Amino acid sequence: MPTAEASILLQGFEVDANIGVHDFEKSGPQRLLIDIELHLATAARPGTDDIGEVLNYDFLRSKTQALLAQRHYELQETLAHDIANFCLAQPQVTAATIYTRKPDVYPDCTSIGYRLHVRK
Repeated sequence: MPTAEASILLQGFEVDANIGVHDFEKSGPQRLLIDIELHLATAARPGTDDIGEVLNYDFLRSKTQALLAQRHYELQETLAHDIANFCLAQPQVTAATIYTRKPDVYPDCTSIGYRLHVRK
């Protein structure tokens, strides 16, 4: 019998975020790109083709937006850990990879980011 692994991937989620330690980053929101990969406990085929049989991933966007609306984050590292915490609270999730990127900080780079991988 074949072995399978499954994950859910939210990629390139673009938000306006109050984040950063530099004075120019504290003057207002800046673009932030977020990728979230959730590793799931099972890759079994759902019994029916119904959302109730799987992890509904709509919470990834809404909870991330709610976090960002609550405060100014100094560090991408802090934000990534906060995102990982609500992801790992889902019983179906065994691990999460969070990748945040600020694309507009340095003119000679595509982005500057932080990647976090956590497991239960």
